[in-house]
Amino acid sequence: MRRSPVLPAPSANRVIVLCAPGYPGNTAQAQPTMDQFARTVEKTLKAPAGTLGAIYFETEAAGMERLAQATSVVALVPLPFMLKHADDLKLDPRLVVVQESGPTETWSLVAQSGRLRDVSSLVGWEVTGVPGYAPPFVRGTAFGGWGTFPDSARITFATAILSALRRSAGGDKVAVVLDEKEVKALATLPFGPALEVVARSRPLPGSLVCLAGGRMKSAEAAPILDALLHLHETAEGVEALKAMRMVRFETADREAIDAARRAFAAAH
Repeated sequence: MRRSPVLPAPSANRVIVLCAPGYPGNTAQAQPTMDQFARTVEKTLKAPAGTLGAIYFETEAAGMERLAQATSVVALVPLPFMLKHADDLKLDPRLVVVQESGPTETWSLVAQSGRLRDVSSLVGWEVTGVPGYAPPFVRGTAFGGWGTFPDSARITFATAILSALRRSAGGDKVAVVLDEKEVKALATLPFGPALEVVARSRPLPGSLVCLAGGRMKSAEAAPILDALLHLHETAEGVEALKAMRMVRFETADREAIDAARRAFAAAH
């Protein structure tokens, strides 16, 4: 697995760690945006400069390594990452990220038209996509309502989504997991008409802000969480959020998260 470049850790004793496996950018490219985000949260907190740091990782391994460090107190991660590492990294979800499309994500499974009649047709197939690093998320949380995946269906992690879609359209036994934005883009592909959505998830929480490692009690974390909830109320906050492709933060839907956890656990 490709690792992010090793950079000096933020000097703050409280660091927000963002990790989104398979998403664009890397640690070095993202750091100016992370610094802007941290400074804006500090101002909302009315805290001295340097109180809070932020850093981004695009690989699962690097994000896990940083979240294991003592200064990592908050994690901003996608739902599959949270479900997979909730226990080992002690991730306690509190807020959800609201993007332009809203706070939820609906995942779709796409394959060549007519190839997959039902879930039993996945025998010998590869199911691939960005959430593939957390197989129980794919076969349980996202598509458990479609039925039980055959044992021979392989779930893999992939970032080259266009290549996977081309393979699927060409007749390979490949089904691709897409988010809402990617599904909308299918119509722009020359081979898009050869593909169809065979299953959809219910709306699921997208990315979550979690307390990490049990390093802060609720009372200690409350000011940071409150600052995040109010970040969008200033022009500077709107700018910082926009740079991260976010609109605002909201209190997480505990019932939805608990349902996602149960489906994830049942798919192990």
